[in-house]
Amino acid sequence: MKALLLENKGKVKEMMVGDIEKPTPKKDEILVKIKATALNPVDYKTGSGGNPNWTYPHVLGLDSAGIVEETGADVSNIKAGDRVVFHSDLSKKGGFAEYSVTTAHTVSLIPDGISYEEAAALPCAGYTAYQALFHKMHASKGQTILIHAGAGGVGGFAIQLAKHAGLTVLTTASSSNHEFVKSLGADYAIDYHKEDFVEKALEITNGTGVELVLDTVDRDNANKSLKALAFNGQIAFIAGPPNVNDAISFAHPLSFHQIGLGSVHQSNNTREQRKLSEMGNHMLSLLKEGKLNPMVEKIISLEEVPEALAELETRRVKGKIVAKIN
Repeated sequence: MKALLLENKGKVKEMMVGDIEKPTPKKDEILVKIKATALNPVDYKTGSGGNPNWTYPHVLGLDSAGIVEETGADVSNIKAGDRVVFHSDLSKKGGFAEYSVTTAHTVSLIPDGISYEEAAALPCAGYTAYQALFHKMHASKGQTILIHAGAGGVGGFAIQLAKHAGLTVLTTASSSNHEFVKSLGADYAIDYHKEDFVEKALEITNGTGVELVLDTVDRDNANKSLKALAFNGQIAFIAGPPNVNDAISFAHPLSFHQIGLGSVHQSNNTREQRKLSEMGNHMLSLLKEGKLNPMVEKIISLEEVPEALAELETRRVKGKIVAKIN
């Protein structure tokens, strides 16, 4: 089969389309003919650093949508011909290829009317936002949340999910993206280049602080975000933890939540793995109802993925980039 091949770690920009053996589904797995695979920061990060479980050439790409071609033993919930979307196990070969294998209990069925490109845009960024908001921080109507990098994938989906759940949403974004994040549902957009987001968050909340923070930037940003949290506030982080020990205070208690979406594949915890499917089902239903924007800003070819990953690495990409697999 054709695939975009990573010949060794650190060679992301040199990836080219070549031939590799077509995978075969094992017990509880399915073989999917890939139609679209979304790009994520984890692609260039792991592609640069490698993974001890990989053999080369490796295939990147964690979020894919396509048609089930074959099912392995003991698969009863999925059949050949089903349209599915899934978040792959990063320790295995991914979806920048004609075919990919995944576990049957982690996929979601794509409803009619939703394209493969739209579905593929959801998993990594969308499920991360969903897990942070509802599985970790238990976000609820009436709360106030500060979401960092609202024009990005995780931030953009988090804004939409939070607003749909009835929260007041503050987000950081450059001025050029303020119109975009507000179209997603942000109530307040803070230009982090020109404004201090802690001061602005305290001003907006009349000095109380926000109840929730989703940090997608880095450890320093997470540390600073703690100053914007209200009494009993919560922070979820995906790009480096704040200094928890220094932040623990009886006078101003806080809660800290680590988000590690894809590592669930190595956990052997089937119950937690099934949540990938459950989150996908819910987000696809919102998409079907017109209540969720998949934020697909650009559709590219498989050959254009290396260049697009380099663009993504600048951290100035709005929304999602999706590769169409022919």
